[in-house]
Amino acid sequence: MTGRHGPVGLLVGTQFAFNLGFYAVLPYLATHLTGELALSGWLVGLVLGLRTFSQQGLFVVGGALTDRFGPRPVVLVGCALRIAGFAWLGFAGGTWSVVGSVLLIGFAAALFSPAVETGVARLAVARERLTGVPRTRLLGVFHAAGQAGALIGPVLGAVLVGTGFRAACLAGAAVFAVILLGHLLLMPAGGAAPRGAGPGGVGAPVSSAGGLADVLRHRSFLALCAAYGGYLLLYNQMYLALPGEVRRATGDQAALGWLFALSSALVVVGQVPVSRWASRALSPRGAVLAGSALLAAGCAATAVLLPVRALGGLLPSVVFVVLLTAGQVLIVPAVRAWVPDLVDDRRLGLFTGALSSGAGLLVLVAGAPLGAVFDAGGPLPWLVLAGVAAASATCVPRHVPASASASASVR
Repeated sequence: MTGRHGPVGLLVGTQFAFNLGFYAVLPYLATHLTGELALSGWLVGLVLGLRTFSQQGLFVVGGALTDRFGPRPVVLVGCALRIAGFAWLGFAGGTWSVVGSVLLIGFAAALFSPAVETGVARLAVARERLTGVPRTRLLGVFHAAGQAGALIGPVLGAVLVGTGFRAACLAGAAVFAVILLGHLLLMPAGGAAPRGAGPGGVGAPVSSAGGLADVLRHRSFLALCAAYGGYLLLYNQMYLALPGEVRRATGDQAALGWLFALSSALVVVGQVPVSRWASRALSPRGAVLAGSALLAAGCAATAVLLPVRALGGLLPSVVFVVLLTAGQVLIVPAVRAWVPDLVDDRRLGLFTGALSSGAGLLVLVAGAPLGAVFDAGGPLPWLVLAGVAAASATCVPRHVPASASASASVR
């Protein structure tokens, strides 16, 4: 769908397809590496860590390139690299071949994800100014579309892996080929135009020189990064703390997939109505604070409920997942909606990428100490996580730009 303000449907559909292709392959990578390729555990951990670093850590690069060249070419190059990376991974038979392919897969996402997020943020702001519809509604739809892909992708991957890991990789490559074709044919040459851009949509090229210095001097943005990093650190416990709790409660991790599916399904079903309500009732700051409170409540409730054996011992895990997801649907669209009001639009790609990279760096630094805390077992680690959520709430900037505040009052 293309309209006066750009291809909204294309960007939302792209987010769905990104996660569909990604989650059809990556959940089965570790099993492939330890099974068919017989790599040692530490090497598998290194491979997965390198993929995360090459993606999350380099978002700032993709954002800067988006400011310089516009979203369209960055998305096209990112999709081409992801196609090559998945195809390479499907045929990789040695350690260095696997490392090269996963680095390429990660870097591809570091290009296209900030470009698409920047494009949809600009379209959401433009639509808000034209129609009065709060920008968080479109950003909520965008987030829900990604979670729908994350929900369906592993199911598709499970079917394909039955015929071999290579088939899953090639199917993932095919999904990104469709995305590439869609952007090639439907995305305007300038993508989503910055404010003040010329007819081509990109306006005067923006140099990346001094860009990181601008990020590091922007106190309100850094505070928002810290708050968002606290959320991301808590969300990361879905992959670190939750599996340990499920194993403690049930003796295995068979229920873990159902809990992940529950989280994604809650976002798919609840994101749009929650975003609609939050856009009327809360400012971006209020939404982030409310979401942080839900995160803290989820961790504290888990600590209290650990001895409870309801739902076969899974009640603490279910409560954690539900409240964490409730916080997520408030925080993610609100933060994404807030960034355009904090920064110069010509730097929106850079700051969008820096938000993810900065938050990812915080998770990297804090991950090991938190892991050590969980070695102690019992309720203490969950109470520490509740403290992390409370601390991240104190980082939320107090300054709310007039346009961001006004969006909360639109009916």
